[in-house]
Amino acid sequence: MLNTYSTTVNWKILKQVVATMALCLGVFSYGQQDAQYTQYMYNTISVNPAYAGSRGHISIGALHRSQWVGLDGAPTTQTFNAHSPIGYRGVGLGLSIVNDKIGPTAETNFDVDFSYTVWTSKEGRLSFGLKASANLLDIRFSELNQYTTDPTLQQDIDNRLSPNIGAGVYYRTNKFYVGLSVPRFLETTHFQETNLSTAKEQMNLYLITGYVWDLNDSVKFKPALLTKVVEGAPLQVDVSVNFMFNDKFILGAAYRWDAAFSGMAGFNVSNKFLIGIAYDKETTDLGNTAFNDGSFEVIFRYDFITSKNNLKSPRFF
Repeated sequence: MLNTYSTTVNWKILKQVVATMALCLGVFSYGQQDAQYTQYMYNTISVNPAYAGSRGHISIGALHRSQWVGLDGAPTTQTFNAHSPIGYRGVGLGLSIVNDKIGPTAETNFDVDFSYTVWTSKEGRLSFGLKASANLLDIRFSELNQYTTDPTLQQDIDNRLSPNIGAGVYYRTNKFYVGLSVPRFLETTHFQETNLSTAKEQMNLYLITGYVWDLNDSVKFKPALLTKVVEGAPLQVDVSVNFMFNDKFILGAAYRWDAAFSGMAGFNVSNKFLIGIAYDKETTDLGNTAFNDGSFEVIFRYDFITSKNNLKSPRFF
């Protein structure tokens, strides 16, 4: 989606002009991006539909991200998801709602996820997933401080609806996981005037993987990787390490290649309830500005565990 673009601008100009330039560069480009998350390891269903139902019970999550705090018109993202296995063996269903806003531009995605899982060994499970989504795009050009009479900026876009489909595959054991997915296949052009495309969807290819080591009886160590490839945008590589202490406290750090360093912390209130927070510090020129206080993220996840056999200890993924 729009909030993952890095643009080269003169940061000495007024905040409003900066926000407007960032918006226009993102809106009128061909490399539109999906929403960006630091705590992607707890929000897998947003990028891979094959994850639906993989926790073995009803699981719900909510996430809020404020990016580039202090910058006028900076991106904010809210995500809600719920998924669960259903009565048919190996079948999982999920629902996600993602709201993303930058300046006068807002997008909302409604996703329905379907997965089917087969056992490949005593511990290994291979899942195949499909995603059906609907995108609502809203752009208020009238709210911009315009310094041009460009006719393409005179007409607002009101709740422009476009459907899409995606797919993914996800393999997991008790200690390891790897997934490959394309959440949106259709390269939809939301608006076009005089051969100028606005907010055109691009396919985003995701590779995720991670492994959990038991360092001792009380400490677990999990490195994880997310790689995103999309035409027209730089390769995104997120590397993270997390430590879980006594199945309760989680501390970690992450690096987004050529973009940001992050710190993360989490707390398992119980086997059912997780709270996580993250803070990003940009390593780009944008991070060195006086009016950018970094990016903040908070996530909540609740698992409806009905049997003690469902989950012996909190899971890392």
